[in-house]
Amino acid sequence: MEEKEKPRLSRLTAILTQLQSKRIITAKLLAEKHNVSIRTIYRDIRTLEKSGIPIVTEEGKGYSIMEGYHLPPVLFTEEEANALITIEQLAIKNKDISLVKNTTSAIEKIKAILRYSQKGNADLLADRIYFSGNNNEEKTSNNLMQIQSAITKHNVLTMDYLSSKNKVTKRSIEPFAIYSIHGDFLLIAFCQLRNDFRHFRIDFIENLITENITFSSYNMTIKEYFEKYVKTKKYP
Repeated sequence: MEEKEKPRLSRLTAILTQLQSKRIITAKLLAEKHNVSIRTIYRDIRTLEKSGIPIVTEEGKGYSIMEGYHLPPVLFTEEEANALITIEQLAIKNKDISLVKNTTSAIEKIKAILRYSQKGNADLLADRIYFSGNNNEEKTSNNLMQIQSAITKHNVLTMDYLSSKNKVTKRSIEPFAIYSIHGDFLLIAFCQLRNDFRHFRIDFIENLITENITFSSYNMTIKEYFEKYVKTKKYP
């Protein structure tokens, strides 16, 4: 009996973590992730509900945890703690001030819940990891977090943009996605001036304002964007 219960306990813990990390998750996705039947997931959800977890069921959509409900922080494994320290060191080398500041702040909060022995190991590892790139530690932008927020909230952005011809133009854009090449972040956005998608170097943005205007979400992934606009057309 004990050996039979172990996998289920592990699965219930994982499902709980997944419910906390996503706004909504389907039984089908959970079943595929844990290699069990959808009926088994239904039973697991009922078990979690009986244990006092306020799970919200949205008919035809999936499950979520009631807004405002938080469980005590889980313990990290040593490998997970080490991965966080590695992510922090990668972020520190980034050229965007807002990313460095917020990543460091977030990881400091995570470090606070590490076990005492893990904290010492985390400090040791931080002193033993080095990534090359951006060796002069120059920070060339401070807009990444503001752009990410606009992507998720579908806010129009107005910016003064320095073009490759060293000319500043004012653009109103609908931000879609961000990607990175050689340490530089590029923003894919629908430019209202050009009436088409364009790519913008984030470190070339001289002034950025989030407007109190929203736009309709683009129903595609970044992969679908590249297949539609890059493979079949000229580079926008």
